[in-house]
Amino acid sequence: MKKIEAVIRPEKLEQVSDALIAKGYHAMTVTDVRGRGEQRGIALQYRGREILVNLIPKVKIEIVVEDKCVDAIVKIIRTEAMTGRNGDGKIFVYDIEKCITIRDAAKDEKTNEGDKKGE
Repeated sequence: MKKIEAVIRPEKLEQVSDALIAKGYHAMTVTDVRGRGEQRGIALQYRGREILVNLIPKVKIEIVVEDKCVDAIVKIIRTEAMTGRNGDGKIFVYDIEKCITIRDAAKDEKTNEGDKKGE
């Protein structure tokens, strides 16, 4: 199993989410986060003065899936979240040792490939 974390622009969340759902990947956790990357923040005008915003609002999407689903999900996120400008975000993929369903304490051998089966 793998965990995919994608940090993207907030205005791209609906587009990314809709594309994932359309391909059968329904399960995800979404968190509002703030951060900065290569762009090192942005300069905004406020009441005639320039203000440097160091931490830019972003959205983090977390999805745990079977290994075979990773490439498809990464492709969907990258395609839908990309604007071609600095600040589009990053995608991280981690190994998951195990997953336990709280409801019945069962150890899931197969988990959260959305509702996708047999890919």
